[in-house]
Amino acid sequence: MENIYTRTLPLLTGEGIEKLKNSRVAIFGLGGVGSYAAESIARAGVGSLILIDGDTVAESNLNRQIYALKSTIGQDKAAAAKNRCLDINPDCGILAIKKTVTPDNLSELPLNSCDYVVDAIDDIRTKTALVVKCKELNVPIISSMGTGNKLYPQRLKIADIYETSVCPLARVMRHDLRKLGIEKLKVVYSDEEPVVRCFPPASVSFVPSVAGLMIGGEVIRSLSLGL
Repeated sequence: MENIYTRTLPLLTGEGIEKLKNSRVAIFGLGGVGSYAAESIARAGVGSLILIDGDTVAESNLNRQIYALKSTIGQDKAAAAKNRCLDINPDCGILAIKKTVTPDNLSELPLNSCDYVVDAIDDIRTKTALVVKCKELNVPIISSMGTGNKLYPQRLKIADIYETSVCPLARVMRHDLRKLGIEKLKVVYSDEEPVVRCFPPASVSFVPSVAGLMIGGEVIRSLSLGL
C-alpha cells in the first residue's frame, strides 16, 4: 500500500527512511524561511520536530509564510505549524514552543536531544548564541542568512559562512563568530545585491521559500544519507 514514504523511498533508501524516523530536528523561527524548512522536513518523514517561534500569524505574513492563511491569522506560529505538520505526518512527534528565543533563555531548550538544528531567526545576537551552543553540544546546525530585499532565488547558495559575500547579515556574523573561535558554519545565503534597501526588509513569496526548501534538503540528505 502507498504511504508517505512511497515516492521518497527510492531516493533515500529504506535505511535512510529509518534514520529519518529516528531523528529529531529543531527549527528556530517559523517565518518565510523556517516555515518551508519545517514543512519539507516533516514531509520527508522525520520522526520528531521541535518548532520554536514566539510570534503569531499576521496579515503581512500571507505573502511568504506557508503556515500563514486567512484561517490562521492570530494563531501562534508554532501551534499553526504543528497542526499542519501533524495533518501531513500524524506519526511525527512534535513539540511546539511559543518562545522568543534570546541568548539568555537558550539553555531552557532541549538542544542536546537534537540530531540537527535549523536557525531561521532574524536577531543576530541570538543566531550567534545558537550557533555557539550547538557547536558546544556537537549538534549540526545550518543557518539562514538574509533573504529580504531580494528577487532572484537562483542566487541562493549553500556554503560555509567564511565563503560568503554580499550578504550584510553574513558579514556581521562572520566577524562575530571569528572572535568567538567558530571555525565553520553551514549557511544558505544570497549573493544578489539588494533590489531595495528598507526596514523591515521587503519580501516576496519565492525567495525565502526556496531558501527554506534548500535548508530542508540539506538536513534530510545529511540525516538519511550522510551527505
